[in-house]
Amino acid sequence: MNVTLHAVDGATIPELRQRMAAGRLTAVELTEFYLDRIRRIDPLLGAVLVVNPDAVAEAAASDRRRAAGTELGPLDGIPVLLKDNIDTAGLATTVGSRALLATPPPADAELVARLRAAGAVLLGKANLSEWLNFRSWYGTSGWSAVGGQTRNPYVLDRNPGGSSSGCAVAVAAGLTQVAVGTETDGSLLCPAAINGVVALKPSLGLVPVGGLAVISTEQDTAGPIGRYVVDVALTLAALHGGQPGAGPAAASSPGIGATVSLAGRRVGLWRMAGCDAEVDRVVVEAERTLEAAGCAVVDVELPYQDEIGFAKFPALMAEVQRDLPAYLAGRPGAPQTIAELVEFNRRDPVELSLFGQEAFEEVLDAPTVHHPDYPTWRQTATDLARRSIDETLAAHRLDAIFAPTSNPAWVTDYGAGDRATLASTAPAAVAGYPSVTVPAGTAGPLPVGISFFAGHRADAQVLALAAAFEQAVPARRDPGYLASLDSFADSTSIAATARETTLPR
Repeated sequence: MNVTLHAVDGATIPELRQRMAAGRLTAVELTEFYLDRIRRIDPLLGAVLVVNPDAVAEAAASDRRRAAGTELGPLDGIPVLLKDNIDTAGLATTVGSRALLATPPPADAELVARLRAAGAVLLGKANLSEWLNFRSWYGTSGWSAVGGQTRNPYVLDRNPGGSSSGCAVAVAAGLTQVAVGTETDGSLLCPAAINGVVALKPSLGLVPVGGLAVISTEQDTAGPIGRYVVDVALTLAALHGGQPGAGPAAASSPGIGATVSLAGRRVGLWRMAGCDAEVDRVVVEAERTLEAAGCAVVDVELPYQDEIGFAKFPALMAEVQRDLPAYLAGRPGAPQTIAELVEFNRRDPVELSLFGQEAFEEVLDAPTVHHPDYPTWRQTATDLARRSIDETLAAHRLDAIFAPTSNPAWVTDYGAGDRATLASTAPAAVAGYPSVTVPAGTAGPLPVGISFFAGHRADAQVLALAAAFEQAVPARRDPGYLASLDSFADSTSIAATARETTLPR
């Protein structure tokens, strides 16, 4: 039996499960296929930090359950990659920092326990922007001192976005079926859009963050990344702890990937025009597709964006001083404070080799959560973010709002840092509301995504809209592995190898 990239990359989790039920695929074969892909392709991409040595054994246990008729759910036997700020017993969790290499976590994060309970195969840990992109104001997404630079599989000198860089790249390049990343503001949606895949930032509180290194428990959440909306919905159901149809998150799963419709829906279009001409073109094409499918599209502008930003920044600076040390307290032997991390980085030969730690250093002098103005900062940011969405939805009688997720990938440049000129992620991120990005088109060889977001616990609603759009616009394209936009000389054999990898059985 052969397992090919085409057969796997084009298959949703329900389709893979059908093959398993029919005896045409086993969880072991699927897992070995992805492990082989990681061995062959990841040296080019730097997306995976470590593979789980027990992955094949976990897959074999899934096959035994299937044979015995005791499957644990839709994710049983499905390989999942985890961002390396998610504690996983038996595997290092570093948040990209060499300061945590010698002190592995003592136990699984709660969401990892939920994935194990759902029968998922834990494939390994993914690279990320070190310390969730909060160490330097001039840092480069996708770089960590532990994993080096993750590369965009579409054009290798382009940036993968962050901070869930390795997760998005691994899904896009066919190194895993799904991945679980995290977001404070944009860290799931932006890399997913830049790498041409789907991601959901769930409603705050829907997925537990115990055992995760986070910037702010007021904003941070974990969420799924996949090539297809149905895979993201099914992974969310497992992260939420219920089966499809049971609970607010899982309610999105039934019907996704079957029959969904845009007809009769009403959405607001937050164009954010003028930042990137190619993105503007893709947004107009998406608008026409929605209207042709019977969806009413209304132009909107979201209010309060400057005010949200002014309040969010000092709130996050205070919260990271509380929430990051709270995580470090569970890692005895590692630095326990941000001040200790700053000193570790100054002594380490790698940590500050490409850019600095200005954000960490400013945090040391910033007001804490005990400052009398902190409650006002956080309440103002959260309330205005919610009002910006809720009032817009109500004023125009909308089911959701859609917008370009981010600008296309920029050239990785350690001198200039990131060049993110467009992002629509802040309102939902600060509000704690759900947002999903889905591929919508391309700017040359580079993917462009659009996001759907809505109000409190509207996860099912935005996933359904994303699934309907995905059916109307099957925009995802295989990565090209181009050396650069100007040169195809290095890409032909790389792309052929990457797309045609076959695992003989």
